[in-house]
Amino acid sequence: MTSSIENFGNNVEGFISNVFFKLGTFVANKPKRTIAFTIIITAICGVGFMNFKTENRSDKLWVPQNTRAEAETNDYQKYFGSTIRFNSIIVQSAETGGNIVTKEHLVDAMKMHEKIETFVAKAEWTPTGSEEMAETEHDYLDLCAAGASCLTQSDEPICGCAVLGILKLWDYDLAKLQEDEDVMATVNENYPRKEDLEAAFGKPVIEGGSLVSAEAFRISYLVKDQSDKVGSAEAGSMADPISEAWEKQAFIDTVTSVPEDFRTLSVDYLAGRSFGDEFGGAISGDLLLVQISYAVVFLFLGANMGKFIPGPESRWTMALAALVLVILSTAASFGLSAGMGLFFGPVHSLLPFILLGIGVDDAFVIVNAFNRERTVPRSQESNKDLAKRSANALARAGASITVTSLTDLVAFGISASSSLPALASFCGYAAVGIVFLWVFASTFFTACMVFDERRQRDNRRECLCCVTRKKEMEKDEVFEEGGISRYFRNYHAPWILSKVGKPVVLLVFSGLLAFGIWGTLNLSVEDTQRAFIPSDSYLTSFINANDALYPSSGIDVFFVFEDSAEIYEKREALANLDTRLKGKSTEAPFIAEPVSDDAYRNVMSGLKEELEKNGNNYNVEKNGNNYNVTLVESWPTNEEDFIAVLGSYASYIGNGRAYAADVKFAAGTERTQLESIRVESSYVSLTKPKGDDKIDDADRQVDAMDETRTMVDSWADELPPVFTYSEKFLSIEGFKIIKKELFLNVGLALAAVAVIVFFTVASPVTSILITLNVAACVIEILGFMHAIGIAIDSVSVINIVLAVGLSIDYSAHVGHCFMLKGGDDRNNRALEALADIGAAVLSGAMSTFLAVVVLLFSKSYVFSILSKQFALTVGLGVLHGLVLLPVLLSLLGPKAFDAADKGKNDESDENDLELHVE
Repeated sequence: MTSSIENFGNNVEGFISNVFFKLGTFVANKPKRTIAFTIIITAICGVGFMNFKTENRSDKLWVPQNTRAEAETNDYQKYFGSTIRFNSIIVQSAETGGNIVTKEHLVDAMKMHEKIETFVAKAEWTPTGSEEMAETEHDYLDLCAAGASCLTQSDEPICGCAVLGILKLWDYDLAKLQEDEDVMATVNENYPRKEDLEAAFGKPVIEGGSLVSAEAFRISYLVKDQSDKVGSAEAGSMADPISEAWEKQAFIDTVTSVPEDFRTLSVDYLAGRSFGDEFGGAISGDLLLVQISYAVVFLFLGANMGKFIPGPESRWTMALAALVLVILSTAASFGLSAGMGLFFGPVHSLLPFILLGIGVDDAFVIVNAFNRERTVPRSQESNKDLAKRSANALARAGASITVTSLTDLVAFGISASSSLPALASFCGYAAVGIVFLWVFASTFFTACMVFDERRQRDNRRECLCCVTRKKEMEKDEVFEEGGISRYFRNYHAPWILSKVGKPVVLLVFSGLLAFGIWGTLNLSVEDTQRAFIPSDSYLTSFINANDALYPSSGIDVFFVFEDSAEIYEKREALANLDTRLKGKSTEAPFIAEPVSDDAYRNVMSGLKEELEKNGNNYNVEKNGNNYNVTLVESWPTNEEDFIAVLGSYASYIGNGRAYAADVKFAAGTERTQLESIRVESSYVSLTKPKGDDKIDDADRQVDAMDETRTMVDSWADELPPVFTYSEKFLSIEGFKIIKKELFLNVGLALAAVAVIVFFTVASPVTSILITLNVAACVIEILGFMHAIGIAIDSVSVINIVLAVGLSIDYSAHVGHCFMLKGGDDRNNRALEALADIGAAVLSGAMSTFLAVVVLLFSKSYVFSILSKQFALTVGLGVLHGLVLLPVLLSLLGPKAFDAADKGKNDESDENDLELHVE
């Protein structure tokens, strides 16, 4: 007597099998219409490409939206403008380790600067709101961010630009430098403190407080971001062709020519466009590997679906059909996803590999079912007989691919709700792709199988299916198990299911699980931005040089103070802000000691020093007239005079021109209404060693940001309203949440998968075993990630979600097949399940592995991590599905379905087949 749970399982299995039996019948009788239907659906979905949009802005990809950092960024840009593009050069002597602070070297550096400053770059771009291309010319003075770069007051245009470096000592004027008879004395005069020298020079040698020599100095050019003027800004792109043209033609081309044009110098450099160029170049350079991987999969499909040599029993046409299945599904899913408003980001380039792996797995399962349902020679089959075989095959395979497709769909669907926009969009695309793979595998690929079976029956040629072979078929027999299936039946299954094999398997996998738990607990979040850059890139050379020459330099952070009245009232506390920042460099918030101009810049302390020099009066200009402001204890006596003094001092022609960009006055008020001021500080270098490399320490960066905010919040009663801003905070917000997102999404996906498996496999015991098997597999993948040095980051977190989906496939197929094997001997049922589905599962896994193994040689970080994690997923997934799960089923497996191996569908109503056969 069967229980209610068993009845439920039988009913679910019967329902799914019956649906696919009817679908298989229709497809077999109407293969042309079925193929046309899938192509039409793909074309309709393709309309969605009209809404296709890309997203490249990191703050819109990897930063949780509506965070404090996002609000701080918006407030900061409201006062101090849009993003600045940073271009920097580390200048060293061509002689390794040589002294760079010589007149000869400085003259060459000044000549290099003049070439960069005066070069006119040509840009082609489309203005926002226009469809016509514009061609414009720009030099650095046209594009530079406002600043005060010169040491002395000067009307030279370059002095109004934000150029940073020691060449300011000569006002970026070659003539002044050439007239200077003692450049070292000039340096020491203007950098009187050791801290200033250490900030300005790389590896300085200081004796008696004076600079003797140094190996390097930096020159940095700040350029205003122009992307808001370009049409691409509306489409979510950071493209700035105006600035990028200048960076390439004036900046990069000049510094790359240094070995020929300025032979005393050696330079490392960074441009605003560098990361995009090098990251994109790494992926573009590996497109050949992508093509090779598809070719390898095609060869593997053809060799394993049938005989390798084209002829009887070969299936090269079906190998091509499997790839077309993936292409159609990818095209349809991309079109529909775009139509739904999902953006396409850089990591979405992984999707073709994901869909290839899953689609090929489904194809192998369907081919295996077609083979096993062939009980008579092909020559004895009519089209009606073939339609019946197709119906039985799809009933057999359909339930299996339904289980895996639904579980994959749920795994990706759960993560589509992630707070990380890139992960959410990626998983949304993947979930839609899974649906199309499921539908098209059941229809398009099955229809192609019907045509291919007719071709083989009629002895027609591969691909040229209208051409009949002259040579008759030498062998036309019923299906016989292949070599892989015989291996599972005669060797693999008997050993792992033996009295010795079972405890060995359980012991080995217990060890793997323990290792996985250890590795998972030790996984850390890392800022892997550096890893996206190829090791042979000039950008890598710049980062390494900066780490070696300026080991203490870190991330900039700004304190923005608001409310004019409060700023005036608490002016003394603001001027002494450095006292609140001292002693915080060795522990969170890790703020660098405010002892040098590079580490700390405060307009209020500069103003106080200026006013202390002037006694009781300070002369300012107001409404075209000069008048004296009375000072009491070195400060103006009222807010209006304070603003007038501050506006005069912190102007590009004032004594405090270095602070000109740090004060924001209300627009249209002629500098009479103060809105905010900013104080610039920086963190110490927040890096850590990893092997022979140095990487950014994400954990310390998170601690630094959080403790900085806590510190600022504690100032509420003593200082004006204040908020912090750092360009890096947007990324750090992602670091804070990404580990939580990883474990939350994996946990929810596994829980949802357990429910889906229960309702599709329809056996509580089998469902629990499959879910636990997959959970153990994922834990082990995380453990091995730690062992081989893969950290939690924006790329690996996506691949872990994929690992959940792919590892389910290998176990679900075996578990479902076990439920279809009749008898009371669980060992025999497990053996039969492996002999039946094992070859298809292994072939699908091998094809997935081959699709990415070529990418192990990639220079792209995205593809390299993908290939490593896929290798882990495939290897561990197959071991769990084909070794551990059969052992668990042989020990704990439930009774089979009523329809198990009873040919239930063979006796179906013949009326189901009474359709016009194409």
